[in-house]
This record gives sequence, structure tokens and C-alpha cells, in this order.
Amino acid sequence: MKEKQKKSGRYTPLAVLIITPILIFMICTALTIVLGIKPYNKLTTYINIAFSDNMKMTTPASDLLKEMNDEVKEYTKDPQASVSQTGEVIFPTFGEQYATLKCEAIDLYVPVYWGSDNELLKKGACQMSSSAVVGEVGNAVIDAHVNTFFEDLNKLKEGDTVVINTNYGEFTYEVKKQVEFVKTDKTYVAPAKEEKLTLYTCVKQVLGSSDKRIAVICEPVEKAFYN
Repeated sequence: MKEKQKKSGRYTPLAVLIITPILIFMICTALTIVLGIKPYNKLTTYINIAFSDNMKMTTPASDLLKEMNDEVKEYTKDPQASVSQTGEVIFPTFGEQYATLKCEAIDLYVPVYWGSDNELLKKGACQMSSSAVVGEVGNAVIDAHVNTFFEDLNKLKEGDTVVINTNYGEFTYEVKKQVEFVKTDKTYVAPAKEEKLTLYTCVKQVLGSSDKRIAVICEPVEKAFYN
């Protein structure tokens, strides 16, 4: 029989018969892993619909603040304190809560932390450490999760007032405009020569991680540095 197979050219060596199924199995396994990466990533984006792409926050902002009641510093203006329009800012350290942000128009009250990571975003709003400290010239950029602290950010309109209290002063801003941009566009969060406040978060969507952002641009209208 083997001689006939050899003569006809259809003879297959034993080694090939053994190795071929192994190779096919390895190829199929590799394809399964590669093709599985995209569905896994897609599932991950469905799970992570919060502002930070790798962490979902579903607890209401009010409940989060109640849980953290002992940790949040109350920065308020002392009515008897001597103030002036000029003064010195105090630079915070990474992870420090150095301010509170209030906006009566949308019933917003949130602690502001210097720097940004997943743990800090659970606690409140975070200010980019590359941006200007509140009270100095430049663009102070603050963000928070869209489904917690900045859930109603898109409801702010021109003329609304935002107040930021720190341990060195109180700073009042007026909303000038609201813009929408893709997350790769750094125009509105980049450093600036003029003094302004930029609040931003994701555009809320039910499924997937949003590629769009909403920014509220504010200009200073009053400064009260503590003497």
C-alpha cells in the first residue's frame, strides 16, 4: 500500500500527521485570543461609562458627600476677615483638598482636590495640576464625573455664578459660555494667558465611553484675598 502511495505522490509522513493538528490547534487558539480582545474592550467600555474611562461611579453626589462628611474641609469666607483684591495664592500638594466649589444655579457643592486620579475623582472634583491655581493668572481647569458631582454641569448658562473658596481667599466667576468638544481636543483645557475657570466633564451617554466633553468657561468677577 505504501509503495502505491509513494508512486502516486500521496504518501504523508507520520511526523506531518502528528504536527499538523497541533499547529491547527495553536493557530485557532491564537485567533480566538486576538478576536476576543475587541469584544472584551467593548464590554469594558459598556461597564465604564463614567468620566474616568476605567472607573464607573454610580453613587449620587449627595450620598458621596455624606459618606465623606468628616473628610471634607469647609472653606467659607469669614465675614469679619480683612480682604483685598490682590494677594498671594497658596500652592497645594497633590491629593490635597484645597478648595470648595459652589453654584446655586444647579445646587452644586463639591470639594476640589489638587491633581487627578481614580481615588480623588471618587471624592469630588479634581483640578489639573498643570493648570493655574485659582486666583492666579491662567486657566484653572476642574473636572468631575458626569454621573456624580458634575451631573448637571450642562445646565449652567451664561450669567450663572460659580464661587470657589480656598484657605487664602474667595473667588467668584461668571459663566460666559458652554462648549462641546471631542476628548482629543485640548483647546479648552490648555494653559492660557488670561485668567479664567474651566469646568468640564463627559457628555453623558447610556452605553460606551463618551468621546465628547462639555466645558463651561467662566471669567472672574470678584476676588477676595484674605489678608
